[in-house]
Amino acid sequence: MDLQHARAVAVEAAEAAGRLIRTGAGGALGVRAKGRSGDVVTDLDLASEKLLLERVLTAFPSHSVIAEESGLLGARDGEWTWLVDPLDGTNNVAIGLPAYVVGLALCRAGRPVVGVVHDPVAGQTWSAVRGDGALTSSGARLSAPYQPSPHGPLLAWTQGYTVARGDAVVRELKARLEGHARRMLQLWAPLLQWAMLARGDIDGFVGYRAEAVDLPAGALLAREAGIEIRALDGGPFAEGFGGAPEDRSFVAAHPRALPALLDLVR
Repeated sequence: MDLQHARAVAVEAAEAAGRLIRTGAGGALGVRAKGRSGDVVTDLDLASEKLLLERVLTAFPSHSVIAEESGLLGARDGEWTWLVDPLDGTNNVAIGLPAYVVGLALCRAGRPVVGVVHDPVAGQTWSAVRGDGALTSSGARLSAPYQPSPHGPLLAWTQGYTVARGDAVVRELKARLEGHARRMLQLWAPLLQWAMLARGDIDGFVGYRAEAVDLPAGALLAREAGIEIRALDGGPFAEGFGGAPEDRSFVAAHPRALPALLDLVR
């Protein structure tokens, strides 16, 4: 398997989907409810996913795909599986907030080996191949800097859609983080927050029972940019898409910033 070729296919597909989304974002979106959590889906999600599936399966017809809206296509336990998030930030698009991205990950035996995040608004793409680093749109190496502030860290938060509003762990975690952070972002677009962490725009990222489809691409991008990711208790974190929701809770930061952040959430 040529992972550089897979990266190129994923980048081209994500950028094509991004053009489709940006063109359609100013028109009628066809917004409707999705599930019971208050989430929504739009016609843009479906059109973007259709394009991505066609590109990926044309290039890799023997691979399986797990897509945000379509679910599983192909064998559940196949060696190679693509994760497709056609529009991460749908709720933002629905209210006219220009904060959304397209995400793709290729996993081998459940572990991401290629990750791509494309921002249609900024016209930027970030991609990573396991063990070979992360790249910007221009082909430059992406390396997260360590730049502490005397006013506290700038943090981001995400949680899964199934997490209850009154979850006691969420209340405690967010209260501790907000009490120590300079700012805490909740953008409804976790892949965008992973890209911000990899670029050094924010200092740390905490997730509680994160969604499985968008986690691997962002986590791989951040790791390959030099970010360290741990479980909430400080133990190892596996950025795959399997396992229970509680296995997808994490703390991520530059290695020099991580100990202080872990002290807050342990």
